[in-house]
Parts: sequence; C-alpha cells; structure tokens
Amino acid sequence: MKSGNINYAAIAATFFLLMISSQAQLSSTFYDSTCPNALSTIRTSIRQAVSRERRMAASLIRLHFHDCFVQGCDASILLDDAPGITSEKTAAPNNRSARGYEVIDAAKTAVENVCPGVVSCADILAVAARDASAAVGGPSWTVKLGRRDSTTATRALAESNLPSFRDTLEVLIGTFSGKGLNERDMVALSGAHTIGQAQCGQFRERIYSNGTDIDAGFASTRQRQCPTSGRDDSLAPLDLVTPNSFDNNYYKNLIQRKGLLESDQVLFSGGSTDTIVTEYSNNPRTFSSDFGAAMIKMGDIEPLTGQNGIIRRICSAIN
Repeated sequence: MKSGNINYAAIAATFFLLMISSQAQLSSTFYDSTCPNALSTIRTSIRQAVSRERRMAASLIRLHFHDCFVQGCDASILLDDAPGITSEKTAAPNNRSARGYEVIDAAKTAVENVCPGVVSCADILAVAARDASAAVGGPSWTVKLGRRDSTTATRALAESNLPSFRDTLEVLIGTFSGKGLNERDMVALSGAHTIGQAQCGQFRERIYSNGTDIDAGFASTRQRQCPTSGRDDSLAPLDLVTPNSFDNNYYKNLIQRKGLLESDQVLFSGGSTDTIVTEYSNNPRTFSSDFGAAMIKMGDIEPLTGQNGIIRRICSAIN
C-alpha cells in the first residue's frame, strides 16, 4: 500500500479484533438485560445458607478461590468425576475440606427458575463469595460477570496449583505470582482466614513443634482439641479471637505468633510481607478495601468468555 492511501481491510480487521476483545471482557452489567434478577436471586440464596451456618461464608469464599487457581475461574471445581473428567473435589487440598457445593447448587437452581441457561456456575461462585463476605460483616465489591463454565476438570492441576498449608513464604509468593497476584494481594486474600476453621491434621505439626514462631499458650489451647494422633478432622477456628466475624484480628493474631496454619504464620516471620501484615492489623479499612480489590483481581484469572466454555444447567455435570 502506498503512503497516504487508506487500507480499509486492515482497519476493518483491527475493528473486528477490538470488537471481539471488548466482548470478551467481564462486566458488572453483563446480565442486566438477559437476567436482571440474577444477582438478587443469588444473594437471597447465599444469605439463607449463611444464616443457617455462619461458617459457610468462609467455605464459599474458599470455593471461589480454589476454583480460580485451577485453570481459571471456570467452575471446574464443581464437576464430578465423568468420562474424561477427573474431579478436583478429591484432590488433596479439596478432599473432605472444600465444602458448600450444595449451596452453589441451590443458588443455581434458583437462578435457573428465573432465567434458564443464562447465568454460569462460574459467575455464581464469584457472586456467592462476595455475598458471603457481606453476610458476615465483611467487605462487598462489584463483581465482574460474563464467565462461562468449563467442560473439563483436572485433579492433577488442583494438586499442583493450589497453595498448601505447609508452604513457605517464598513458595506462596511464587504460587500467587503465577496467577498474576502480587504479595499485597496474597496477604489480603489470606485475611479470609479471619473466618472459617481448619482440621487438626492441617495444624498438628505446628502446635506440637515447640517452635519459636508459635505462642506457647496458643499451642496449648489448640492441643486440647487436637491430640498427637487421631481426630484428624477435629476443627479449630482460624481466628481464635472473633472466629465468626470478618475483621482484621487475623493479622493481630499473626503478630502475636497465633497463626493456626504454617502458611498463615509465614506471612509474619521476618520476611517481606511483615509490613503488610502490620499495616492491616492497624488499619481495618485498608484491609477491607484491599481484600475486595484482590477478590476482583482474582476473579479475572483466565475466565472463559465469548464462545469459549458453556453455561452448565447443572453445576456438577456437563450438559
């Protein structure tokens, strides 16, 4: 093409690519015309579940987190075993600990009754996490929508991609960085441990370690419900002070060496995240704001949009 001439074909191609790109972006108004009552329907369902069991708030936030870290926020964690699908539900980080599947199913059923085949299970997971946080006094945020559901799930990826309660600070930083989340995002998201509980098998080594990074009185208290062997499923609150309220006591606990899991306490152990923990312990508003921002950022991890993926009618199975 000579200088000064207009290449209309190139302009058209560029416009087409931009149009596809814009269509693939998540948007808070995605269902405004196709299912205007979607968000209120989900919120009602989640509030009912949390009112029945306050611990469910933590479980729903965790379910969204464990979904997004394995092949993106695509509801793969909800799929049961099927030909070609190895369910993530039985992966070590999820097995007998991830919960709330029936709450998501109930929300999905409620939404299907309002507008069948429109709202994805992946979006319901994202909205449920926000509504669960708000239901226990935690922050709320504007959820971006438009994700579609995967047709695959991989137990092996769940085994390798999800953080472990035994991870060092360096490993945790690397894991979150691999998902586009920085240290501040990681520390903020870890604050979800201000609610919820952990199983004895996950913190036994820590409370019997006699290490310098754990308060002796705290360890003794936790040992009462978690013997040196057996009772692996016995539960203890991640935040001993206000276990049912979404606040910043989690960070105050870390400064006092009262983090229940190894992966909690490493956030305040002389490393690069100490200053962030201190900041959040002193400023609950900053924590609340950063938590919401980090949840939005996490919800952007590799979503399926446009023509990719499907809208599952039942969250646990392919249509």
